[in-house]
Amino acid sequence: MKKFVVFMLTLVMAFTCLTGCGEKKDSTPVTAKVIEIDLTSEEYAFGVDKTQPELLEKANAFIAQIKSDGTFDEICNNYFGDGTPVAVKSAAYDANKDQLVVATNAAFEPFEYTQGEDYYGIDMEIAAKFAEYLGVELVIQNMDFDAVCLSVGQQKCDIAMAGLTIKEDRLEYVNFTDPYYSASQKLIVRSDNTEFDACTDVASVEAILNGKDSSVKIGVQTGTTGQFYCEGDADWGFTGFKCETVGYKNGALAVQDLLNKNIDMVIIDSAPAKCITESINEMQ
Repeated sequence: MKKFVVFMLTLVMAFTCLTGCGEKKDSTPVTAKVIEIDLTSEEYAFGVDKTQPELLEKANAFIAQIKSDGTFDEICNNYFGDGTPVAVKSAAYDANKDQLVVATNAAFEPFEYTQGEDYYGIDMEIAAKFAEYLGVELVIQNMDFDAVCLSVGQQKCDIAMAGLTIKEDRLEYVNFTDPYYSASQKLIVRSDNTEFDACTDVASVEAILNGKDSSVKIGVQTGTTGQFYCEGDADWGFTGFKCETVGYKNGALAVQDLLNKNIDMVIIDSAPAKCITESINEMQ
C-alpha cells in the first residue's frame, strides 16, 4: 500500500512539473509610459538675488543674446537633438574671488544632473556661458529643490538655475529674469495601465483624475508645479485632486516607486518625464 501511495505521489509531482514547464508566462517587463498630453502651461526663468538688480539686468541681456544668436538652440540640441552634452565643472567657493554662485537641484534631467563630479544639463551649460559672459568663475551649489530659492533669498547664492517655474510666491525670495523656456506637466503611468489611452486633451485626463479618491497615490517632486497641480494652488488656479500626493526628492525616485507599485502614477515636468522614463525603461 505504501509503495502505491509513493508511486501515485511521484506521478502527481511529475505531472505538476510538466504542466508548469508547459505554461506560457508573459515575460514582457512592465515599464513607464508618458501620457502625451500637456496638463499645464508654464515658463521657466532664473531667480536672481533681490539685492543685485545689476545682475538681473545682465542676466536678461544675456538671455536675449543667446536666444537671438542661436546659442540657446545649440544647447537644447545637445539634449533634444543630435548634439553632445557638455560637461560643466564647478570651482570651489572663495569669498575673495569674483564668482557666480548658482543654486540648483541637480536631479532634473535634462536641465541639471550630474555624472561623477561634473554637471550637465541645459541650465548648467547656460550657467557656464553666463559666468563666462560676466568674466567670473562659476560655482554650483547642489541642494534640494525647495531650498533653491531660499538660498538665493538669504544671499547664500547669486542666482537660482533649476528648471524654475515663474510663480508669484517665489517672488518673496528672488526676482525672476525674462522667461527662457516654455514647459508643462505630464502624467506617467505603468505600461499596463490603459485607462488614459483614449484621452485626447487635458479635460479628459482630469475627468479620470477627478474620479479618483485618496486610495490613489500620485508621485511628484517636492516643491514643484506637479505638487501644486495635484494638491491645488490658488495662484495657479489649480483645484487639485482627492488623490494622495506623495513627494520625492526627484522625479526618478517617483518613477521607480511607480514601477515598484508603491504609487499609481507620477506627474512631473514634460522634459524630465521623457528623459527619466527612457532611462529607467532601458534598465527594465
